[in-house]
Amino acid sequence: MTAPECPEIPKVTPEHGIDEQSIQEQKRFELELSERSFLAGPRSRFTDLGTLFKVSWDFMKAFRVLHFVGPCVTIFGSARVQAGTTYYEMARKMGARIAEMGFTVMTGGGPGIMEAGNRGAFEQGGRSIGVNIALPFEQKGNPYVDREVTMHYFFTRKTVLVKYSYAFIVMPGGAGTLDEMFETMTLIQTGKIRNFPIVLMGKDYWQPLVDFLYKMADEGMISPDDPELIFFTDDVDDAANHIQRHAVRQFGLRKKFLPSSIPALGEKNLVK
Repeated sequence: MTAPECPEIPKVTPEHGIDEQSIQEQKRFELELSERSFLAGPRSRFTDLGTLFKVSWDFMKAFRVLHFVGPCVTIFGSARVQAGTTYYEMARKMGARIAEMGFTVMTGGGPGIMEAGNRGAFEQGGRSIGVNIALPFEQKGNPYVDREVTMHYFFTRKTVLVKYSYAFIVMPGGAGTLDEMFETMTLIQTGKIRNFPIVLMGKDYWQPLVDFLYKMADEGMISPDDPELIFFTDDVDDAANHIQRHAVRQFGLRKKFLPSSIPALGEKNLVK
């Protein structure tokens, strides 16, 4: 049995009299088709080799853009949260507090909670980074980032969101937020990364999840101490103090001079 062939994509350009909206729709279709092809099972060796180059380029682009971002704290959360709501303002205050501590605030670069976290840091005069994702439907970056990189693959993006951070703030969100939180927790469980603090904020929203974590521990599905990897609070100062104890002191973070950048490699210091 062989895998079905992907359909041929007709190319359209402005010279063909096609409007800009149609061209954007074609680009979204091409992106969606390439993702489905990648996850559709075995393909030709040359096609898979091309994918390896695309994955490598995704990482290389991010590594060059973000080489000088400094110690970060990543804020995860929903893109659907509206400005002015309780969770938006909580994330905004948390972003400002993280910036006060001297960290760079890193988010997924989109709207909602991500915008709120970047906005808090930006308004505080701190450093603010967005790691966006290319989607079949466009996710526009928010205007509160000092630097942004757009990734093609979700798994490369998640790696970058973890790579530069010493703590993780998890605000209310959906499947993507759960994916990010549990992958980070799994990396800590298995020793792939060090015991960085994870702060879960939004008690009313997350309480059933916290209860389920303790149920998993009671059932022997995770270690009895694993739920303690997560600090559960709605208080910005409590969250900041937890990060101070378990990231700043634990890892001996301190301000230092940054090495010189190499513009030819796309590097640029991010100093404020």
